[in-house]
Amino acid sequence: MSDEELIKKYVPNDNYEEALQKLKSGYPVQYIIGNVEFYNSLIKVNENVLIPRFETEYLVEKTIKYLKKININNPKILEIGTGSGCIAIALKKHLNCDVDAIDINPKAITIAKDNAILNKVDINFMHLDIHDFKSENKYDLIISNPPYVPIGNEVDEKTKYEPQNAIFASDNGLYFYKIILNKVKNNLKPNYLIAFEIGDKEEIYLDEYIKTILPNSYIKIEKDYNNYERYLFVSNSQI
Repeated sequence: MSDEELIKKYVPNDNYEEALQKLKSGYPVQYIIGNVEFYNSLIKVNENVLIPRFETEYLVEKTIKYLKKININNPKILEIGTGSGCIAIALKKHLNCDVDAIDINPKAITIAKDNAILNKVDINFMHLDIHDFKSENKYDLIISNPPYVPIGNEVDEKTKYEPQNAIFASDNGLYFYKIILNKVKNNLKPNYLIAFEIGDKEEIYLDEYIKTILPNSYIKIEKDYNNYERYLFVSNSQI
C-alpha cells in the first residue's frame, strides 16, 4: 500500500489534504497515520518514539531462532530501550515468556503501555535509565536496539522528526553497547542469549569488547536483507 493510500485509509477526510502536504514535506507517513505494522502487530507511534523498521523485525525473527537453537524455553527477557514497545510485544506474542522492558523516556513508556493493551499482551514496562539499572533478576535473554549511529554521521533526512537521542551515540556509536554489557553481565542466567541490532562495521570493535566482559562467550554476526552486518548475538552456547 502506498503512503497516499495509507493516509486515505487512516486519516479523516477533513484532514486529508493537510496530511498530504505533510507527507510531501518529508514528514514520516507513520507519524501522520499514527501507527505502523511490525511483526504481525499494529504499533502506535508518534514523535516520542522511533518508527519501527523492517530491519528490527529481522532481529526479532533471528532472536527467536537462536533461543530455540540453544534450547531456551519460557525465557525471562529484558529489553533495554524499548521505545514503542514493538520488540517486547513481538516476543511476547510469539513466545511463552515474561518480559521486562525499560526506557529513559517516560512518554515512550506511555506509548509502549498503550501498545501492549492494543495487542493484548502483559509486559512489565518501566521508566528507567540504563545507567541506573540495578536488579537481582536473572534473564535468559537481553535484547536491545540502542542508539548506535556515531554523532555527526549523516542519516536519512526523514529521521530528523524522530527522537535524536534514540539514534545517535558517542564513542563512535558504541557507548550504549558498553553500558548495557557492563550493567547486565551479572544478570545473565547460566544459559543466556544477548541480541543487539548494530551499526555498520561496529561488530569489529564490539567483538573485542565483549571478549573482555564475557570471555567465555560465543559471538555470532548476522546480516540484514541488504547484506549489511546488522545483528550481533552473544551466548554461553555455540550459536
